[in-house]
Amino acid sequence: MTSSPASDAAASFLADLIAHGVRDLVLSPGSRSQALALAAVRLAATGDLRVHVRIDERVAGFTALGLARETGVPAAVVCTSGTAAANLLPAAMEAFHSGVPLLLLTADRPPELRGIGANQATTQPGMFAPWAREQIDAPVPGEGDWTGLALRAVEIAMGADAPHGHAGVAGPVHLNLPFREPLSGEPPALAIARGDAPLPVPGAPLLLDRGPRTVVIAGADAGPAAEELAHEGSWPLIAEIVSGARFGRHLVHGYRALLRRDELGGAVERAVVFGHPTLSREVAALLARTDVDVIAVRRGGEDLDLNHRTRAAASVTVAEGAPDRAWLGAWLEASAAEAIDLSERAPDTEALASTDFATRRDAIKVELSAVRRTLDRQLLVDAVWRATWPHDRLMFGSSRLVRVADGVLGGKKVPVHANRGLAGIDGTIATAIGIAVASQADGSPGVTRVLLGDLAFLHDVGALLLPPDETEPRLQVIVGNDGGGTIFDGLEVAGTAPAADLDRAFYTPHSVRLEQLALAYGWEYQRVTTRAALEQVLTRSIGGRQLIEVPLAR
Repeated sequence: MTSSPASDAAASFLADLIAHGVRDLVLSPGSRSQALALAAVRLAATGDLRVHVRIDERVAGFTALGLARETGVPAAVVCTSGTAAANLLPAAMEAFHSGVPLLLLTADRPPELRGIGANQATTQPGMFAPWAREQIDAPVPGEGDWTGLALRAVEIAMGADAPHGHAGVAGPVHLNLPFREPLSGEPPALAIARGDAPLPVPGAPLLLDRGPRTVVIAGADAGPAAEELAHEGSWPLIAEIVSGARFGRHLVHGYRALLRRDELGGAVERAVVFGHPTLSREVAALLARTDVDVIAVRRGGEDLDLNHRTRAAASVTVAEGAPDRAWLGAWLEASAAEAIDLSERAPDTEALASTDFATRRDAIKVELSAVRRTLDRQLLVDAVWRATWPHDRLMFGSSRLVRVADGVLGGKKVPVHANRGLAGIDGTIATAIGIAVASQADGSPGVTRVLLGDLAFLHDVGALLLPPDETEPRLQVIVGNDGGGTIFDGLEVAGTAPAADLDRAFYTPHSVRLEQLALAYGWEYQRVTTRAALEQVLTRSIGGRQLIEVPLAR
């Protein structure tokens, strides 16, 4: 076998990515990308790169997104030319708006085959332009130098200065890599040196004085920094369930109701926002008020500016001074009255052991009723939340269930993920699989759980297909199945559309048998209808992939 410029360039490029911190690459098969694919699997064989093969490019893109979400390091996704590249667009858009580092490596025809009707050739340079922090159309191997390309891509994906997006904010980078035949050849011998991804230089923090009546708002991907600021400033913390900041002594329960109260929400003078809040109209209304000084800590490709006067900051810190304890106290007092306890009460052991037959009979009836209680949405989200611990991961789909969870669940410091950059339903399972694979790569004992509705599940059902030669992640996909898109029942269209039109165009009823899908894709299947059964399934030891169906009423 003779050498090939394509193989030489591909192998050197992937070695450079590894040298600059990339550890995961998701691969979809294709002819034009064969040099990259062959180099990747050779690096996987030596343990220098973790390679994940997916036949569907859209699934591959979201799997890479999940890997990067969990690790905070760019994951690469490789595909061939043509429509294969276009299937990466949803993941690229979500990565841009969520601030997730991602490397889109699209193989392409050489320039002389573009625009002349050649097979599987289209205009790929710039195809992700609005959502890529940088786009690079590399030279054909043998006609130009790829040296430094990997470092530049990783630096920009991690938040270095770029033509598009903000410094310090991560996001996707598109590298269009044209190859001319021969598309592969004898692999070069390379010395692989593993390195770390370069971190961007953080911007100077904005100093916050203590004067204004302030709330800290934690949206999706806010992380612990929001809770830390609330604690430092002695300010109320309004944390969405997908924020990763829903814990701490200053956490506000039932925040929607409190934001509607004149003496609380109406009295806010300043809001400091971390992450991307998307789950309530009340928070959106607060951030749109022109009388509120809104400060948004940057987290994605677009600055938050609902009131058209929001200030953006790389980070924030609190000035010295006395906290406003009356302001915080009013919020926490109201919060305590709003807290919801969905836990099962302890059994009445005295009544159960009573020598009086009627007393014992009635106590047994109460306990049996509790065990047999049919699951509803609140009980479902509560059971999943209680089963999840800091060594686990929890992924929420953009379904009705995430809003229910946001409304009723209490505080708990657990790693939470959700694709709320654009809040689409696509790619939920694939993203969760990427999170599971990354979080368990070091031998962690945790389980990744993804909670979603039936339509979000069906939209990404192809992600259930995993290669038999890859390590099976410990993953529970929990589907609240109400037979269609009931999220629309609470939106404006439900009040304007005829019932039949609402069902056909929005609710989209279906009769898919999830157990047969699970069987086809090789997943363990459980159907549960009571809280006791669900808790048992969620907490027992698992060694692989589980699909858990929970029937729900519309």
